[in-house]
Amino acid sequence: MNIALIILLVFGFFILLSSFFTVKQQTAVVVERFGKFLSIRQSGLHLKIPLIDRIAGRVNLKIQQLDVIIETKTKDNVFVKLKVSVQFMVIKETVYDAFYKLEYPHDQITSYVFDVVRAEVPKLKLDDVFERKDDIAIAVKRELNEAMTTYGYTIINTLVTDIDPDIQVKNAMNRINAADREKTVAEFEAEASRIRIVAKAEAEAESKRLQGQGIANQRREIAKGLVESVDVLNRVGINSQEASALIVVTQHYDTLQAIGADANSNLILLPNSPQAGSDMLNNMIASFSASNQVGELMKKRSERGNSRRENAVELPDAPETPDTEE
Repeated sequence: MNIALIILLVFGFFILLSSFFTVKQQTAVVVERFGKFLSIRQSGLHLKIPLIDRIAGRVNLKIQQLDVIIETKTKDNVFVKLKVSVQFMVIKETVYDAFYKLEYPHDQITSYVFDVVRAEVPKLKLDDVFERKDDIAIAVKRELNEAMTTYGYTIINTLVTDIDPDIQVKNAMNRINAADREKTVAEFEAEASRIRIVAKAEAEAESKRLQGQGIANQRREIAKGLVESVDVLNRVGINSQEASALIVVTQHYDTLQAIGADANSNLILLPNSPQAGSDMLNNMIASFSASNQVGELMKKRSERGNSRRENAVELPDAPETPDTEE
């Protein structure tokens, strides 16, 4: 008797314990009575009738993510794989629809994603797929929201997280990008080379300009020195022609001295004998004298011609003879 009572009490205790159950945060519990929907319990401690009521299932109210990989073809006949991430959740007020109307929500969402992506991507070229991936994601979200709201689900967001073309197309795109970058590098290098060439040319032009100014100043000073030398020689009784010849001979010897100062010079100046300087001086003086004589002769001839033209007179006209009367 005591044993039966103890067993009954233990059984009753377990029955009582099974009457209580807890529901976690962001979770909903569907309770059925004799297989028929009874109620939806939210988070907290709850009581059900033992052996009559049962927990039919638990529904997750958290945001869930489903990654879907779709392979499709673009408008320019390039096969590409897209990874679409769908973030969705069960609406708290429509747990009944989410539990009873749709058994496999992941499969349903995947089907809609496939349908939308394979309808949108073939309209676009490969480059446009990369540029308009946000538009594809928006189209997927819009289509899913319209379809899944009926089943108690809401779509939080959709993202096209990856676009993976065929390996050959990817390699071709990499080569194109590499070629573009090499072209850019070549353009910058050419521009840098042009700048260096222009700068060098400007520097050479400036150097030559300054060099020309220096040579001009040098020659100007040499000319001044020659004028002063001629004036000094004129004061001591040497005429301009002899002074010019003497200066030329002096410069000749200066040139010989400059050539001899360079030990590595292979230049030979002819004639270079001592007699050559004397001959050069005599020849220049004789040349100057002959030139002066020719000039004086031509001057005299010109003066004679002018005097003849001045002394020339015009002949008078012959007088007319008067007519005689017969």
